[in-house]
Amino acid sequence: MRKSMHQQIRFALCVADGEPDLEAGKLYPVLPDERASQEKYLRVIDESGEDYLYPADYFVFVELPKKAQDALLSRLRSV
Repeated sequence: MRKSMHQQIRFALCVADGEPDLEAGKLYPVLPDERASQEKYLRVIDESGEDYLYPADYFVFVELPKKAQDALLSRLRSV
């Protein structure tokens, strides 16, 4: 993943129950996707390690300290 992409990744807390590839209460990386957001979807890297579109209302965006963001992003690189 390019560094510029890492700078654009945001994190969101899953608030949905019943999705097989998501865990309620877990933070997920959200990739920028303008077209998806216009349709009220987010491009999320889920438990499979791949990015998929999910309804935006399944998530709440959170602001994290840089150290926490870096730790979560380093986990992505190892997947």
